[in-house]
Amino acid sequence: MSRRRFLIGAALSLSLFAFAGPTAAQTPRRGGTLTAIVQPEPVTLTSAINTAAPTGFISGNVFDGLVDYDLDLKPRPALAESWEVAPDALSITFHLRRGVKWHDGQPFTAADVKWTLENVWKTIHPRNQATFGRVRAVETPDDHTVILRLSEPSLAILSSLNSNGAQVLPKHLYEGTDVLSNPYNNKPVGTGAFVFKEWSRGNHIVLTRNPDYWDKDKPYLDRIVFRVIPDAAARAAALEKGEVQYAAFSPVPLKDAERLAKLPTLALETRGYEWLSPWLFFDLNVDEPHLKDVRVRRAIAHAIDRRAIANIVWYGFGKPAISPVPSTLAAFHDDSVPQYPFDVKRAEALLDEAGFKRGPDGIRFSLTHDFIPYGDDFKRTGEYLKQALKRVGIDVTIRSQDTAAFTRRVYGDRDFDIASAWFAAFSDPQVGVTRAYWSGWIGKNTPWTNGSGYRNPEIDGLIAKAQGEPDPAARVAIFKQFQQIVQRDLPSIPLIELRFFSLHAANLKDVVTRGDQIYGSLKNAWFDTETSARGTDPKSN
Repeated sequence: MSRRRFLIGAALSLSLFAFAGPTAAQTPRRGGTLTAIVQPEPVTLTSAINTAAPTGFISGNVFDGLVDYDLDLKPRPALAESWEVAPDALSITFHLRRGVKWHDGQPFTAADVKWTLENVWKTIHPRNQATFGRVRAVETPDDHTVILRLSEPSLAILSSLNSNGAQVLPKHLYEGTDVLSNPYNNKPVGTGAFVFKEWSRGNHIVLTRNPDYWDKDKPYLDRIVFRVIPDAAARAAALEKGEVQYAAFSPVPLKDAERLAKLPTLALETRGYEWLSPWLFFDLNVDEPHLKDVRVRRAIAHAIDRRAIANIVWYGFGKPAISPVPSTLAAFHDDSVPQYPFDVKRAEALLDEAGFKRGPDGIRFSLTHDFIPYGDDFKRTGEYLKQALKRVGIDVTIRSQDTAAFTRRVYGDRDFDIASAWFAAFSDPQVGVTRAYWSGWIGKNTPWTNGSGYRNPEIDGLIAKAQGEPDPAARVAIFKQFQQIVQRDLPSIPLIELRFFSLHAANLKDVVTRGDQIYGSLKNAWFDTETSARGTDPKSN
């Protein structure tokens, strides 16, 4: 099949699955084991301390948030049954659900929310220092009421209250400990529909049904087994054979997606990612001797054909990006930012102007590229970078490692030149975008923050201003100014806005019921046949 024909077919498949209407209502059937794929293997199982996608994919089943988000991204009650924003927007009151228990039997109370906000969200969470930065006090007049007192209005808070954005930890297991090294990060105790049972490193993670779950009669599944399958071809084979019934984050080689989606036993799904608004980018280490010159960073941007990355490297599962605020955030996105169209001659001229002439071998200088170890698509992106920069005289060495080593290298030791990563912008740039540019994160070894090392007091000021701006139109103006500056300075190069998909067994029902499903609970999922309900038991392998 030609690449053009594949892209047309892939786009058609995505459209069909993304916009398919609801089917006739069916009565959910209880029981069975769902076998899913998680790739790569998580570093930890608690999103409160690590917001990596593999962690969130599992953690959302163990923990509930104060709210979750429907397919239109409107908040729905979860641990909080209701909430009110004061007329002056300087306080938000949450009324917590009664009778909720942690998996160890202890009651969930307002004290857990207060402790987590003060000791986790505002201190070590990769995104929430900005999101909850204007919370000056947390009041708990009783066990089921939490009042956030704000120094200034913070419109982004209600966009980030699910189990990934603001995961509540059990105070009785974390208070007085080092949160980052607490053993319960890897054997989590939550309030969610599924209870952590075991983690066999390199093999699988098992969750079992919570018999005391507050949402009566749920979950329907008896348990979920998350299998670690590093090889992309093996993941595709496991899905095709029915050994696995669910896999997310574009789990198979993109060239196989259309073929698998046509099988009667599988379905391709693009819903459930609405809360993310993900974009792929290159972080440029601005402290590296060559990359500290903005002309070199701009030259690299001109040497990259984003359309080729979207259509060839990513098989059409993305669109060229021009800003770190994706076009899916239409109210905030600014399409007038400085842009760097594919122009090899311009790239060569900028490198010459910066004083990096070609040597006798045609090489100007050498750099190392570290790609995010989330699969072959990201590796291929690094290989494209190597070819593109060779054309303008920059020699690139590609370096691979596991996720723990990658995050430590980029966000802790800062021992890299160019790194690839993807971030979720979420529904507000304050939640997902500003973390990549705020100087306070540099070198803190907090994954998925400011990897480039970019320091700009003006940008820090705009980020702080946006946090407390009560006027929606004024916030939009601030974020458009923010985009203009960071795209001028170019510490990171936006590449493509990603279009993730999931694959699941055709008889797995209600696998997507919310706009943040990919980080949410599978409590509504069920199998409609006895045979598929049996699933695959890791003990029998």
